[in-house]
Amino acid sequence: MSLTINGIRIPDSKMCRDATERVRDSESELLFHHSSRVYYWAALAGQARQLNVDHELLYIGCMFHDMGLTHEHCSCDKRFEVDGANTAREFMQQYGISGQDIDKVWTAIALHTTPGIPEFMEPVIALVTAGVEMDVLGINYQAYEDDVRHAVVNTHPRTATFKEDIIQAFYDGIKNKPQTTFGNVKADVIADKEPEFIRGNFCSIIRQSRWQG
Repeated sequence: MSLTINGIRIPDSKMCRDATERVRDSESELLFHHSSRVYYWAALAGQARQLNVDHELLYIGCMFHDMGLTHEHCSCDKRFEVDGANTAREFMQQYGISGQDIDKVWTAIALHTTPGIPEFMEPVIALVTAGVEMDVLGINYQAYEDDVRHAVVNTHPRTATFKEDIIQAFYDGIKNKPQTTFGNVKADVIADKEPEFIRGNFCSIIRQSRWQG
């Protein structure tokens, strides 16, 4: 039985049930529970912002966003975000989902590690990133009541070592294709012109987030 919070629960459609099974079979417990929490944070954020969002599409985007980190769905030459987006696309095509909706989910997954852009896009895209940022970085942590956070984490556990474990999971998924990690060119330009420039560090932000684990 899935968790229901403020009327939000995992959509009970065949596609979503199959997605849950597919992701559980492909991902580690760490990534499965992380992805499940991301859905709740995303859906709750959408509710708070009064966004009209298709929860089936949102669920697929949240659940498949890290599939590119798995051995089964990892390519040798593409960013892990693209691998996950391609996996979601192939999965959704089996259920007669329109190309337009598939593109929304594809884009949501492909951009979920690119801050500053998804938030201005359509709700599925914006909310997948919002859910990921909450679970990994603690962004907007204070907007979720304590009882809501506890309910989600009790259903989809966040271990005491989650911060280090998720960093390790990212590393394991990308270490064999470092050429795909080329990042924000603007930071490179500033660093080139301003030697004193201090780059933001993703791993440091995770460790400093308000989450305890």
